[in-house]
Amino acid sequence: METSREDVSIAIRSAFLKRGTQQRFSLLVLIILSVLLIFVETIETKPLNTIRSFVKDVIYRGAIVASFPSKSINIFVNFVDNHLSLYSNYKELIKENDKLKNNISQTGFLELENSQLRKLIEEQINSPANLVSARVILDKQSPYLNSFVINIGANKNIKNGMAVLDGKNFIGRVVDVNFFSSRVLLITDLNSKIPVLSEPSGNHAILSGHGANEPTLEYLPENYTIQNGDKIYTSGKEGIFSPGIPVGEAKIENDMIKVLLFSDLSQITFININIEESSKNK
Repeated sequence: METSREDVSIAIRSAFLKRGTQQRFSLLVLIILSVLLIFVETIETKPLNTIRSFVKDVIYRGAIVASFPSKSINIFVNFVDNHLSLYSNYKELIKENDKLKNNISQTGFLELENSQLRKLIEEQINSPANLVSARVILDKQSPYLNSFVINIGANKNIKNGMAVLDGKNFIGRVVDVNFFSSRVLLITDLNSKIPVLSEPSGNHAILSGHGANEPTLEYLPENYTIQNGDKIYTSGKEGIFSPGIPVGEAKIENDMIKVLLFSDLSQITFININIEESSKNK
């Protein structure tokens, strides 16, 4: 017995209806699962915190593996560009070498002057603080969000709120701690608000991040006297961070006071964390 065309069309419509029901059911399951995950994230218990920390560690390490091919390609492209420009750089180096040979007699004087300038500009930090160094393993940059993932966490007594330094310069704070990794919120991030102090005017302000752009000073007093080149330091207000950590210098532009950071955040490989700071704030 041959199957009629109407029977075939009925079978096709039935198959599509069943598939649509499955899709609607899958969508409902996903919505319920998302709501449950959001609810679970708000629960603060030791077992859930342990699971969350383990999952984040796996994700961060997986991101490193996933980004390896693109980084390898960028390294290869840079190598080719450097190789192609080698000849022109060679000519410039010859000229620079000739110039250095002509000035070699001034080497002794320049060394003496350099040692004197170092004594004048050397920053003294008189603190028994226990600094821990860490490596940046993931650099998460976007137009608005800026953060680092570092390779130490609770295993090195890292806690939320600790100040993060590039050498002696303040660059951000710890906001998420796992067992073997932590996330650092940089001062350029849209969510960063840091109490600071200008020098020599002594005006208090809040340093607000804006993503890719320079951070700006906000909530200044009405009669502030900040000028271009004024140094910006952490104020230590409310005991969040130690006072006097260098941040940058002021730059007035379009009726806004921007802060040019002392550290280039795109060139940071290692950072320092004061693990004693949180105990002082308690």
